Amino acid sequence: MSAKLLLTLLSISIANAQWNATLTNTTAAFRGIHNVGKGVVWASGTNGIVLLSKDEGRVWRQCAVPPGAAKLDFRGVFGWSENHAVVLSIGLGAASRLYETTDGCMSWRLLFENPDPDGFWDTVTFRENTGFLVGDPVAGRFTLYRSDDFGRHWRRDNSRGLTAAPEGEGVFAASNSSLVVRPSAEILIGTGGIGGARVFRFRKSFGWRIAKVPLARDSESAGIFSIAFRDSDHAIAVGGDYKQPTQTAGTAAWTSDGGATWHAARSFPSGYRSSVAWDPRLHMWITVGPNGSDLSLDDGHTWKRFDSGNWNALSLPWVVGPKGQIASLDSASVTGAK
Repeated sequence: MSAKLLLTLLSISIANAQWNATLTNTTAAFRGIHNVGKGVVWASGTNGIVLLSKDEGRVWRQCAVPPGAAKLDFRGVFGWSENHAVVLSIGLGAASRLYETTDGCMSWRLLFENPDPDGFWDTVTFRENTGFLVGDPVAGRFTLYRSDDFGRHWRRDNSRGLTAAPEGEGVFAASNSSLVVRPSAEILIGTGGIGGARVFRFRKSFGWRIAKVPLARDSESAGIFSIAFRDSDHAIAVGGDYKQPTQTAGTAAWTSDGGATWHAARSFPSGYRSSVAWDPRLHMWITVGPNGSDLSLDDGHTWKRFDSGNWNALSLPWVVGPKGQIASLDSASVTGAK
């Protein structure tokens, strides 16, 4: 099938795209989701709840609650297999923690606890055994830790290049996707707040560089909430103002030069968006937020709504939201295939 014909079919069938809900038997609000592959999916949320599926989401098993975590909000989860995963909780000071399981979540151990009483962790990700953890500024600089042993030991980056805007800048812990680590070891961090809507970008060849992103800004509740790449050059940043969820302006931007420069979408998603992802099967971008889902067929230049659900985070084909919601994208409904 030609690319032109595929795009035509996709455009015709967009209105019928849908998420297929799965049964989770919990009312936790989920913001952590990681599709490991080979049928293994991890999800995490409020009240220390972590779920594991080993059969592509047909059955979700509730994990043991990590020690001392019954009141914690797990905003991030990263898995390597059905046995090995970590979860990140958010909160002030010691409420920000990282736990690990190596036995399929029958038990957990505390790996790392925030040493800064005024610190607040936001997101964590790994490239094989190498991990990166980002938090809001402490003493004027963003918190960035690196681990080279699956998160068992961490070292702090005190680079001057991580200096936050003095008028106020932070990272949003909305979907565990405001941090991206490229295969080349390049790091990108999306920010928000009064001085935010910026991308901090690190390469060994030039250190830290900062790019402004044309998303909603000038508010503590506005900025970048999620960044995703489809290749080394093309990426999307989404966000807006979470206190104005139906405001469409300033909710999506795109780059075609690896994040050095960013451009506003010509037509925006249908409101504030907390997560974005590239679907390599369907060759499209999908973004979600509290008033629905949108997709783009032209690398984020234009967006079209296909759903009005309440969603928080993506790890395609999976999406998670409040009140125990986990669903998968019905690819047949998107493509029109039978």
